[in-house]
This record gives sequence, structure tokens and C-alpha cells, in this order.
Amino acid sequence: MAHPRVTPEDVALLKRVIGESHVSTGPSNLDLHSKDESYHEPHRPDVVVWPQKTEDVVAVVRLAGEKGYAVTPWCAGTSLEGNPIPVHGGIVLDFSEMNRILEIREKDLQVDVEVGIQYRDLNDQLRHYGLFFPPDPGAWASIGGMIGNNASGVRTVAYGATRDSVLAMEVVMADGRVIHLGSRAIKSSSGYDLLRLLIGSEGTLGIVTKATLRLRGLPPEYLTVVATFPSVHAACEAVSDTIRYGLNPAALELMDEAVVVEINRDRKMDLEERPMLFLEFHNVNEAALESQYEMVEAVLTEHGATRIDRGVGADERVRLWEARHGALESIKRNHPGRSVLLVDTCVPISRYAEMVDAAKAAVEREGVTGFFWGHAGDGNLHLGLLFDPADEDEKQRVQRVNRAVVEHSIAKGGTCTGEHGVGIGKLSFVEAEHGPALEYMRRIKQALDPKNILNPGKMLPD
Repeated sequence: MAHPRVTPEDVALLKRVIGESHVSTGPSNLDLHSKDESYHEPHRPDVVVWPQKTEDVVAVVRLAGEKGYAVTPWCAGTSLEGNPIPVHGGIVLDFSEMNRILEIREKDLQVDVEVGIQYRDLNDQLRHYGLFFPPDPGAWASIGGMIGNNASGVRTVAYGATRDSVLAMEVVMADGRVIHLGSRAIKSSSGYDLLRLLIGSEGTLGIVTKATLRLRGLPPEYLTVVATFPSVHAACEAVSDTIRYGLNPAALELMDEAVVVEINRDRKMDLEERPMLFLEFHNVNEAALESQYEMVEAVLTEHGATRIDRGVGADERVRLWEARHGALESIKRNHPGRSVLLVDTCVPISRYAEMVDAAKAAVEREGVTGFFWGHAGDGNLHLGLLFDPADEDEKQRVQRVNRAVVEHSIAKGGTCTGEHGVGIGKLSFVEAEHGPALEYMRRIKQALDPKNILNPGKMLPD
């Protein structure tokens, strides 16, 4: 379905309804909203709107429905699969100015927010109450983007993904109506679960404006462990047994030696340049942590850990996690002029070492540069493939690696995307993963957005 360009008359209408300063067709704003952090080609919208309240979103969606304009929600723009790129032009809704904390209910461990707030800013405020919002995808992700992609991150192994921490949402549907999904109760057996249907739908079924989030109490005690290994395979085998034996890490992250080299170079650190696991444990007291550590040490040693550092201080712990979160940015800064295709797959934990081995074989076969890291504790691999965007042959080789790794993941009972969403980059794999279920997904899209105005070109292949 073709989508028309937004007319000057409708731009003027938006300015009257929403405010002159909250609507722009300026080239710099259009360029800023034409691409995310991925390698995908940019596409300019026709106009950018910064809503101030839910009623502004309703006005935009009703106009789009009447005229057939594409509407693409935009939050922080840190997506890695082209999820917010407006491939059909139209209107971009930038939620960065709907960023308020509406209410903190400390006794219920809940908070109501507008979706433009960044999760780090939210947690900065929540820590004063001894609370935190667990999903931790890194970058400067916003709550809206995290809901759109069902983002997860380093603490997913213990606390789950975004879907597990959202209790209720306010949503503007494609017909302009506002609905409220979920409740403040932590469980319910009432009705179809539209809340979780919309979480992870990348704004293709409805546009979320507010959310009620489930919080957790800040852990009284932390223990951070850094272990190095003679090979990536050995580290991956240690991951599988750490989970299998129920050692309950709050975070369990993998980095290969190439990633460690990039971090040392970019951040002036002196980490040992070997395959490495970062583990973090949360517990009620030091004695409980000590008991956990004794078992973890035995597992890591059994799998050939060459060095195990425990009891990392608070400042160093923060520095280590910042380095881990910034791995992709370190690679980009160290290789100016090069692009990174970031593979994001997830398999059952017993298949993790096998998937990493298959990915390494594909990288070597194609003769490209690959960096391996990821949320190993939940079977999620990130493989950064470095390429010259002007070198067509190299681009094709990294795409072949990407395809080989994703197809291997699906064949082993995994998924084409562990946390970054389908966006543009994973469209070609959706049918292989979902088979006949894809037709039912299309029926849902048709029922909720019959004019295909909500973030068209995402989630479902043509």
C-alpha cells in the first residue's frame, strides 16, 4: 500500500493543533529522524511532531487515518534494526518531550511514566526510594522504545525482559481511540492479553503513550566476578553449567578477546585480553553471596578459567559495566569510516556454545572481521561484523555470515532476534521462524490497523 506525502496544508494544520514549536519540516530535523543506530539506509519523514500529551498523538493518528499518512513512533533512536526508520515517509512522532514520571507508588513497587523517559533517568530517580526498573538494554534507551522492541539486556537472566515488567499501558490505536490495557495487579486471568501482544510489536499495532511499570527493590548486596578463559568455547560451556546448576546470576555476559582489545583501546583500560565472562550476583547478605561464589568458582574452574577476580569494588564495577554496555560504540570509534552489522540471535542455553562455534566458522569462512559478545546467561549472542559500506563484496560477505548465523539459530530452536526486534533487518527471516503463524499475525495487523498507517514496513514481510 502506497502512502502519500504529507501536504503543506496538513503540516500547517498540525502546527495549529499541536503548536508551532512542536512541528518541524526543517532539513536537520528530518535528517535526524531518518535513521537509527543501525547500518540501514536512512529514509526521511515528511514532518516531525513532538507530542506534549496523549491528545496530540490522537490528533496526529486521526489525521493520518483520514489521509493515509504513515506514522512512525520515535523515542531515543538507539534501535539497531531500523525499527524507527520511517521507510514510507509520513509523520514521525518523537516522544522525547513526553518524558515525565507521573507517580511513584513505593509500597506497590510501581511507577507510572510517559514513554519518552529514558530508563537510566528513571532509575536515577527510583534509587532514592530503594527501587529500580530491571530491564537494562544499555545505550540511552527510552521506555517507549523498550516496550516497542520488548528490550532486555544484561539483567534479563534474573529479572526477565521488558514484557515481564510492564503492568499496564495507555495506547492510541490506529482509529484514534485511546484504550487502557492491563491493570495494577501483578497477575490477571481476565480477557485476551492485548498488553503483551502490543509489547514488542514495534508500534505497528498501536502507539503507547503511558505505562505502569513493575519495580524491584535494590539488592542489599552485590558480588561481581570477572573470569578469563583459554577459548570462547570454554567460556560458553561454563555459561551453560552456571545456569543448569541453578546458581542464579543476576547478569552473565560474554566478551571475546577481540572485544576486550577494542574496549582497552577505546577506554584506556587494562583488562586481560582473553575471552571473558562478567558475572554479577545479588543477595540479601555477604554470607549468602559467599556461598554462591564457592559454587560458581568450582564451575568456572572446571571449565578451565585461567583467572577469576571477585569482589570488584563499587567504582570498578560501574566502570566494567559501562565498558560492557559501550562495546559496540568502542568498536565504532576505533574504526572510523567502517560500519557494523550487529547480529542478534538467541538459542536454548544448551545450544549456546554450538551457536557461537557456528558463528565463528562462518566469520572465518567469509574472511570478515567479527566481534563476539552478548547476554550469555539467556542464550543471546551479539556478533558485530565490521565492513566498509563502499565495498559491495565485503557487504555481501557480512550479509552471508548474518544469514548463516540466524538460520543456524532458528534451526536449533532459537529466534532471529533476541532483543533488537525485527525492524528492517530481520524481515527476511520472520517466515522461516514462524511458518503458518505468520498468516495469523497478518490478520491481527489487518484487524487493528486496516489502513496500514502504523510504522509500515516493519515486523511483517510483504
